[in-house]
Amino acid sequence: MNAATPLASSDLLAIYDLMVQSRILEEQLIKMFKQGHGFFWIGGPGEEAFNVPLGKLIKKGQGLDYDFLHLHYRSNAVLLAMGMDPVDPIRQMRNTATDTHSGGRNFCGHLSKPEWNLTPITSPIEVQYVTAIGTGIAQRDHKTDAITIVTGGDAGTAEGDFASCLVWSTRPGQELPILIIVTNNQGGISTSYATQHAERHIADRAKAFGMKTNVIDGNDVMESYAAIAEAMHYVRTERKPFLLEANVSRLYGHSSASGANFQAEEDPIARFRECLIQQNVLDVTSIKEIEEKHTQAIHALISQVLTERMPDPASIFDYTYWQQKGRVM
Repeated sequence: MNAATPLASSDLLAIYDLMVQSRILEEQLIKMFKQGHGFFWIGGPGEEAFNVPLGKLIKKGQGLDYDFLHLHYRSNAVLLAMGMDPVDPIRQMRNTATDTHSGGRNFCGHLSKPEWNLTPITSPIEVQYVTAIGTGIAQRDHKTDAITIVTGGDAGTAEGDFASCLVWSTRPGQELPILIIVTNNQGGISTSYATQHAERHIADRAKAFGMKTNVIDGNDVMESYAAIAEAMHYVRTERKPFLLEANVSRLYGHSSASGANFQAEEDPIARFRECLIQQNVLDVTSIKEIEEKHTQAIHALISQVLTERMPDPASIFDYTYWQQKGRVM
């Protein structure tokens, strides 16, 4: 599908299904944390209307002929839409040795998958904006239609790494094929957006570099899908950067550090559900069936993961450096 392709009812239903799966997964991860089955939670409830379309539109694969992903720790819905098994973030929450992304040695939401060009999601704020420059250069020189995609939040755009991405991606004659995404949920860890940003939109900063930009309602599935497809098409064909700012909700606060309690903001799933009901794509029975299906499946996965082995303490130093095994004196 591309920007000119209308979404069929089956596509809309698939997107809704993934949105519900992602929300139920995140809410169960929060419960795991509060029950003592994990050390920390951070995720993206409220960003599903943007993240699921993004995941559906990524050119997935390994190597320079496929999109490179530099995501942040609110990207579970993106990866579920790409085909990630929901057991993966559950294992990271529990920190089991069976976690294929980090062997149980990283926070939840800090995934890495080389076969999808997913570079490691990290905790330092917005470093992904500067590491994206490297794959952008490689793809520029490789002469492919694949692009680099980097995502981050509004607060992290205050970091110098974000500014570096704007500078490096727009040098005349050496532009980089990077889709730069800011999901703006109007707050840092505990700091209001309104007290930190003098500009009207974060995307306005890119205009000083001659970069094409767009600001969208990230809680609207159809607007998000069309805007992402359009931005990707531009970067793929023009081989120049594009900054896309999506205004989204933050339904459970910043993370478990701030309580991970529900807060009343617009729910994109409820909004999309009403739209699909009006279009006769969903009804009360199918809504309940989808919710029950994912709730039961995720409960079963959690029960499974709680029986899986934890990392051997002797492995604590493994892979601190490339191919390292054991402690290096």
